[in-house]
Amino acid sequence: MSLDLDTTFRPEPEQPDEVAPGIFRLTASNSGPMTFTGTNTYLLGTERVVVVDPGPDDERHLEAILRAIAGRPVEAILATHTHLDHTGLCAALKRATGAPLVAEGPHRTSRPLAPGEVNLLDAAADHAFQPDIVLGDGKALETAAGRILGIATPGHTANHMAYALDGHGVLFSGDHVMAWSTTIVAPPDGRMADYMASLDKLMGRTETLYLPGHGGPVERPAAFLRAMRTHRRMREQAILERVRAGDRLVSEMVAAIYRTTPKALHGAAALSVLAHLEDLCERGLLRAPQGVDLAGRFEPA
Repeated sequence: MSLDLDTTFRPEPEQPDEVAPGIFRLTASNSGPMTFTGTNTYLLGTERVVVVDPGPDDERHLEAILRAIAGRPVEAILATHTHLDHTGLCAALKRATGAPLVAEGPHRTSRPLAPGEVNLLDAAADHAFQPDIVLGDGKALETAAGRILGIATPGHTANHMAYALDGHGVLFSGDHVMAWSTTIVAPPDGRMADYMASLDKLMGRTETLYLPGHGGPVERPAAFLRAMRTHRRMREQAILERVRAGDRLVSEMVAAIYRTTPKALHGAAALSVLAHLEDLCERGLLRAPQGVDLAGRFEPA
């Protein structure tokens, strides 16, 4: 099953676009290799509003959100996870609206750091973020826009949370499932075993429209999730085969497996390979005598 990615999404930055009844999307002007066309902010509701992922700390984006809110009361500000391209505006939007911040919890790594280990995505993390309301897995937030369920989906980050608009078939999938790209999973910020388990978890749900943190909607999520899981297992197998063929370094595996991928994306590819290698070592299929890191050496177990 092939993973068909959709890179045709071309939004008008900072302009509200109704993507489902009563749900508007504004895309921030922070396009880039990791953010695609920019971070998507969603507004739910008519007379009262819920905001999902305020986006980066950008005055233009804040002004666009406030214009779209148009003076209506804001019941809650939800964050799918604590990377700054999603939560950078949380504090400013809270000051402007008085609404509480809702999330799974503050930022944390997926596991303790090994001695001397560096979190490669630490600069992207919002360590200042503190939710006013901690929404646990399966817990609900009652709003005028509807009942919002928190669906814990760790993997990209330890505190990643998707939000289901109960009874509407809509899931705000953050960076866990996106139509334009596979998700970066970089240890110790994220963890591949968690990511795969979260994919399986979503496959047991029934939402028919995913609204992600970047890019356009995922309109056939059941098939897309199956393809995404197959893609990850095929990538895992390719890494195993490279190690068994004699590759020992992440850079060697990236050069072989991602030879048709633009060089500018090889850094992100290396992080993904590292996440798979960590998972394979945890499962006893590979070993890393000097430890799991980008400069480490990997061998068959």
